[in-house]
Amino acid sequence: MFRFKKKEKIEIPLEVPKHIGIIMDGNGRWAKKRMQPRVFGHKAGMEALQEVTIAAKNMGVQVLTVYAFSTENWARPKDEVAALMGLIVEYFNKKIDELDRKGVCIRMLGDLSAVPDLQRETALRAMERTKDNKGLKLNIALNYGGRQEILRAARRLAEKCADGEMRPEQIDEVAFEGELYTAGLPMVDLLIRTSGEERISNFLLYQCAYAEFVFVPEYWPDFTREVFARALETYARRDRRFGKV
Repeated sequence: MFRFKKKEKIEIPLEVPKHIGIIMDGNGRWAKKRMQPRVFGHKAGMEALQEVTIAAKNMGVQVLTVYAFSTENWARPKDEVAALMGLIVEYFNKKIDELDRKGVCIRMLGDLSAVPDLQRETALRAMERTKDNKGLKLNIALNYGGRQEILRAARRLAEKCADGEMRPEQIDEVAFEGELYTAGLPMVDLLIRTSGEERISNFLLYQCAYAEFVFVPEYWPDFTREVFARALETYARRDRRFGKV
């Protein structure tokens, strides 16, 4: 059993996944249940992200990748998109000091060229400030899509072949993975999705090839450290064979 003690000290007798991906789902429905606008749920989700990030760091997780905004999310109502973009700035402004102090290294995954200037510059400053930190690697997927990431990697390798930098027969898993946003990081061991939905929604498609999936009923704002611990206990009971007997 995982136990969260005072001052966030955690007993972890079980194997901890190196890389955890989280689809932070259910903010809007959480707010609706409380007769509040959707942005209220997104703000509560921001606080949940900070709590879970620090918990993952204390547990010894090496990499935490969270799905903040997908390439498909631009189709949401304009006011909600604007609110989500605003929360990106608010998150870093409010939380960067604690993340930096605790040694968290931030990396943004996705096409930041399509993100508004203020949000892009804020994210890039957070990356620059924390780039030398040696603790938990926090990947925030912003304007990210798994299929788009794979196409991007394929195009980059095709360009290298066209430029004579490499031959097609030299393209292997190592070369391909080197062109992903997650280059240099371990593959995902555990993928968690909140709110009871059971799909991966174009998130880390390549990286989740042998991931264990855990779907929890709680909406993201209710995803406490205790719920996180239960997900890790579920993971620890799985028999991961990677195609072997």
